[in-house]
Amino acid sequence: MQNIVRQVKRRLKSFLYTPTERRHSLVGPARLWEMKREFQIKFLKQVGLKPEHRLLDIGCGTLRGGIPIIEYLENGRYSGIEYREEVLDEGRKELRESGLAHKQPSLIAAKDISELNLGKKFDYIWAFSVLIHMKDNILYDTLKVIRQHLADTGCFYANVNIGDHPGGEWQGFPVVWRKLNFYEDACSNAGLKIEDIGPIKNFGHISRDAAQDKQRMLKIWKT
Repeated sequence: MQNIVRQVKRRLKSFLYTPTERRHSLVGPARLWEMKREFQIKFLKQVGLKPEHRLLDIGCGTLRGGIPIIEYLENGRYSGIEYREEVLDEGRKELRESGLAHKQPSLIAAKDISELNLGKKFDYIWAFSVLIHMKDNILYDTLKVIRQHLADTGCFYANVNIGDHPGGEWQGFPVVWRKLNFYEDACSNAGLKIEDIGPIKNFGHISRDAAQDKQRMLKIWKT
């Protein structure tokens, strides 16, 4: 019953959104889409992303964060995967409306990430607000795919909720909290190393939502 009430409230509220806010509300708070877009490109540049690098965006969604990354990278250097086909369709619309189709990004619907094989390696793999919505078995499959696609000198970055918390639900996905040693063990089993590099607010993510801003950023690379 509570889920139904939340869904109804969300739909009623969406009538007040601009078309852009309505689109990006599919992947997060409508009022924060611009901040979250700006945060992603700034963070990736800060950790060394260059136009010639290849980047895989796991959970690229509506391209809320993807548009400035696509614009920054050389043609064909961006690949994005998304579980929800209808959300990826909005991303394709966002790409066309932004006039960036000529950059030739690869946008791929991936219902089962364990079957993903793109046949190339990436300098950077990025998952913004994605691991926090993965059940354990999907996380394990994702880490295996990351190792398969990560260049020997590449890095994977992702934000996560660290600590003990009952969690919750968002748009049909779980909201997951885990201890850091869970990620350490999971990465080790996948042949990866991990470092907690600090709360995302230290890198410019200022949402005024303490739970979001305290999320930790993980740096992960191949052993």
